[in-house]
Amino acid sequence: MPTVAIINGIRVEFYFDEDPPPHFHARYAEFIAQIEIERLVIVKGSLPNPQLRMVQEWASSRREQLRAAWEACASGSNPGRIP
Repeated sequence: MPTVAIINGIRVEFYFDEDPPPHFHARYAEFIAQIEIERLVIVKGSLPNPQLRMVQEWASSRREQLRAAWEACASGSNPGRIP
């Protein structure tokens, strides 16, 4: 599970061999949320609202990079880091 970014203590991760729709995982303390890249909504799990807003704000300008990271993981490659 590669970590592509850490935003104020929130780890943004991808897992290999996951099913669509393209998404990433945000991990904060005991919370883990699966967030769809296109709509930036939680499809599974949960995050506290302040952390969710932070992740959504960060991800909104990085959708193309997040899609590329999703594709890299889907093909078994390392997605790298997203600033």
